[in-house]
Amino acid sequence: MITFCIAFALLILGYLFYGKLVERVFGIDDNRPTPAQTMADGVDYVPMKPWKLFLIQFLNIAGVGPICGAIMGAQFGTASYLWIVFGCIFGGAVHDYFSGMISLRHDGCSLPETHGRYLGNGVKQFMRGFMVLLMILVGVVFVNTPAQLLQTQFTPNMSVYVWVVIILAYYLIATLLPIDKVIGRIYPIFGFLLMGMAVAIVIAFAIYQPEIPEIWSGLQNRHPAAKANPIFPMMFISIACGAVSGFHATQSTLVARCMTNERQGRHIFYGAMIVEGIVALIWAAAASYFYHSTPALQAKSGPAMVSHIANTWFPTVIAVITILGVISAAVTSGDTALRSARLIVADFMHLEQKSISKRLWIAIPLFAVTGGLLVFSLAAPSGFQVIWQYFSWANQLLAAFTLWAVTVYLRRANDKPYYWMALIPALFMTMVTVSFVFVSKTFLGALIPRSAGYILATLLTIGAAQLFFRKGGKPAESGK
Repeated sequence: MITFCIAFALLILGYLFYGKLVERVFGIDDNRPTPAQTMADGVDYVPMKPWKLFLIQFLNIAGVGPICGAIMGAQFGTASYLWIVFGCIFGGAVHDYFSGMISLRHDGCSLPETHGRYLGNGVKQFMRGFMVLLMILVGVVFVNTPAQLLQTQFTPNMSVYVWVVIILAYYLIATLLPIDKVIGRIYPIFGFLLMGMAVAIVIAFAIYQPEIPEIWSGLQNRHPAAKANPIFPMMFISIACGAVSGFHATQSTLVARCMTNERQGRHIFYGAMIVEGIVALIWAAAASYFYHSTPALQAKSGPAMVSHIANTWFPTVIAVITILGVISAAVTSGDTALRSARLIVADFMHLEQKSISKRLWIAIPLFAVTGGLLVFSLAAPSGFQVIWQYFSWANQLLAAFTLWAVTVYLRRANDKPYYWMALIPALFMTMVTVSFVFVSKTFLGALIPRSAGYILATLLTIGAAQLFFRKGGKPAESGK
């Protein structure tokens, strides 16, 4: 429990001190008009209250990531605590803040436009297609998980496809309607519910006083299939939304279109990531206790472990609320993912989104592809596992690209080398995602020795660093 308390305190201190440094480096301007004020359209550009935007951002980026992702990360042992804390403070929160604030400064532009501005037109064109595909994968993952939980926990005699249709119908409504009509009204409620679940587990810690493994007990790999799943890079792919996640940057642009002052950025973007890190830490600590005390539970992961924790520690009513909270967290990330996909396509095709017909023109094909992948994920024996692996890797690859864009932005915008605060996590995430390609059996891990894979990943990461210093833009003192 000592490690947990220290980690919790470090996350708070990270927000208070490092978050303030990040804000100062960006250089906020209280008097600068925001897109919500200059481009209000009543659909996507809608001024909203800061506290609502914080809860919307928190729920958008959270989903089941800081729950199921943290639980899967806890299978690796206490090393998961380190990644959640330091990854969140120095990687994820920096990634979320700058991606959101850069969008705010450029008319609430979608993420591919930011990539194009700082990494080149070729990257922008690639990212447009890549991110639409990623958003569809997010939609598939965040329909599949709640649909199966609802079917197994509450309606075992009803087909899971009924819940799929119901959730997809809600997604379509939330994707098409103005952001303040559905998302702005129900997200704050679900945001409080997600945080309430985490508080309930902390109360359970106080009541049951579980022996949560300490970091000084060893950082060895405790994964049940440790040989095939080395901590690096597998743990850093598993714990995405609780530390670093490219998906977050796609959501930051949605919120940027509704802000009314640049000073709100640290609380909304950096702060929401820290709160998500706290939620991930709490779930990781709870899961690590059960994994450590009952080795037979190592086979459980994600939703199954959520159910086990809830049913073991909570009365029936609270256990049901906890499971419903996990379901709502998943649903309320899937809808904004598909909304982001609509906006990315709209930006690419220069289609105004004020009229419902133009929104439908984009949404119908997106939902058709999502539905097809959902059928595969539910029907094929290992369909969901395949989609999850590709989703999680693509998510972290997007984070690496976004961090490189932020690094170039900082190098061009400042006469001091502040770009290091994005360069270091950019290099790390590049190494993680490239290593995964060469180490994971999903990709090339079955074809080449692991040691050779690490060497290749290191060489490619060094190459990315050299490319940045040669072509990443001149510092401000030499010209932008």
